[in-house]
Amino acid sequence: MQSKSRVEDLPLSKQIAYAIGQLGWSTIVNILGVQLVFFYNPPEDAGIPGLLPDFSILVVITSVVLLTVSGRLFDAITDPLIANFSDRSTNPRGRRIPFMAWGAIPAAVFCVLMFIPIFEPGTWLSFTYLVVVQLLFFLFVTMYVTPFFALLPELGHNATQKLNLATYISVTWALGLMLAASTAGLGSYLQGAFGLSAVQGFQWATGILSAIAVVLMFVPVLVIDEKRYCVSEPSQVPVMQALKTSFSNRNFIPFIVSDFVYFGAIALITTGILYFSTVLLYPDDPETGKGLVVVFMGIMTLTSFLFYPIVNLVARKIGKKLLVLSAFAFYSLVFLYISFLGELPLPPFSQGLILAVFAGLPNAFLAILQNAVLADIAEHDAYKTGIKQEGMYFGARTFMQKFGQTAGLFIFAGLTVFGINPGDDAGIRASGFAGMALCLLAVIFFARYDEKTVLKELGEIEKK
Repeated sequence: MQSKSRVEDLPLSKQIAYAIGQLGWSTIVNILGVQLVFFYNPPEDAGIPGLLPDFSILVVITSVVLLTVSGRLFDAITDPLIANFSDRSTNPRGRRIPFMAWGAIPAAVFCVLMFIPIFEPGTWLSFTYLVVVQLLFFLFVTMYVTPFFALLPELGHNATQKLNLATYISVTWALGLMLAASTAGLGSYLQGAFGLSAVQGFQWATGILSAIAVVLMFVPVLVIDEKRYCVSEPSQVPVMQALKTSFSNRNFIPFIVSDFVYFGAIALITTGILYFSTVLLYPDDPETGKGLVVVFMGIMTLTSFLFYPIVNLVARKIGKKLLVLSAFAFYSLVFLYISFLGELPLPPFSQGLILAVFAGLPNAFLAILQNAVLADIAEHDAYKTGIKQEGMYFGARTFMQKFGQTAGLFIFAGLTVFGINPGDDAGIRASGFAGMALCLLAVIFFARYDEKTVLKELGEIEKK
């Protein structure tokens, strides 16, 4: 294997350029995550007409559930395929950057089209169009995101560099989530300023944020010379064999289950935040609730930012495993709190503030440490087997990650049939108990991760 000492360390300016790419794709991915269910399954007082067919199967399977789940499941299938194509690429520009360049613009375009149903609202033709658009959106997002993540262990040449990169992209992920959360508020502003309908304001807001996202996604594409900073050795392992190898790694299994839960929990919160604010906290003033969503998301993001340096420092001192387990345990309490929002003897804003701060704490730990843990696992496997297939590890990770997001969306959207309106909100509250159960499941599985052996053997390798 080619030694990492033969390539240059990535300077700070280019580390930031790499992280800016995540700010772009995080924005468009979270626009769908935060807004899609609310836009196509709004409360009665949201000012948005019914745009999907009205039907249900087994009570919880509705048109909005089918719409959200179909895209995520397709995305999960394409993840390992694109990961393997990237691992095996012999492109002269590198294995990762060319895929990112091809995926950025189409992903942003299809994000906008997801909120522009061109056929008659409420028809199955309109539903079919949206399903196809969503499949194309996730195809091109995967073309960007999976190679993007595979760059992390290749750009980070030791444990400290990987942890720093994981920290930077956690910052930009959170900023992207905050931008996405501002979509509804920006739409309301455009609606009032230019006399648009609620739907039109939302569509223009999506278009503006998606255009910004494209520019951000091209920053690492244009700035980072992959050949200069990465050890690029194309893998010859076929996709199914590579996927089998990844899932046979005994340390990858507890990680992947915990990551499944983490993104399921994130999906529950990001999908539910508009409902939490407008239905549980401000049932008599939904416009205020809608405007405060970006405030709550901003506070949650700021809380995470304040703890990022602490996470980075403490992880170097005591390792990542204990911190991950503690974060999931704390997250379970945050979800329990969600189930009682609006019923506590505190002003609505105070209740929302508590949620934002408490949710920001475990997010600070998990957003950084999950990426860093997987980078350790992928690099450890490369040195043990002699085969560099970081793309497949991150592709397998996003494969299960998307199932986690799908599970979170399915659970929340399915539970909405039990009530999403003021005074009839049992479905929203039930999502809190569901999130608590998921986080406790993550604690059970991640306890099996053998961090001590992985870090010990990586340390021995780096000394050689």
